Amino acid sequence: MLSLISTLGGLLISGLPKLLEFFQNKADQAHELRLASLQNERELALAAQGFAAQAHIEEIRTEQVALQTQAQMAEAEAEMVKGAQEHDKAVIEKGSKWVVNYIGTVRPTITYIFVIELVCINIFLCYYLWANPGMINGMDDVLKYADVIFSPDEMAMLGGIIGFWFGSRNWSKK
Repeated sequence: MLSLISTLGGLLISGLPKLLEFFQNKADQAHELRLASLQNERELALAAQGFAAQAHIEEIRTEQVALQTQAQMAEAEAEMVKGAQEHDKAVIEKGSKWVVNYIGTVRPTITYIFVIELVCINIFLCYYLWANPGMINGMDDVLKYADVIFSPDEMAMLGGIIGFWFGSRNWSKK
């Protein structure tokens, strides 16, 4: 049961960025809706006063300012990304070939270590049971030691890791 919950937790955690993006988009849309409503009210008030032409000019100016702001923000973000990429290039140029190759495996390294540790522990426990045949007298003993070798906590951790790494692919496709 715990392994199912941790696998589900891994899937949900891998989808957390998409979930946050959904809520951000929802908030942005609500903000845009409020702005449109306020602009509509302002236009109606100006039109009632006979300033429809002035309102249209203001609307054009407002759109121009918004476009300029968006362009400046996009340019600043692009410069930040470019600066980060240039920094990475400078670091990579100074590093040896194996360091450059290892950079690509930084994120899954903990996963590799954990899975290798699980495999080694399980192999040791299986060898220990095989080397001591007196410990197994029946099927009940096999099931008891199988619960030791493949404990719920161990399966929960492994399920969470697998759910995170392979579940994130499904989230990114949606």
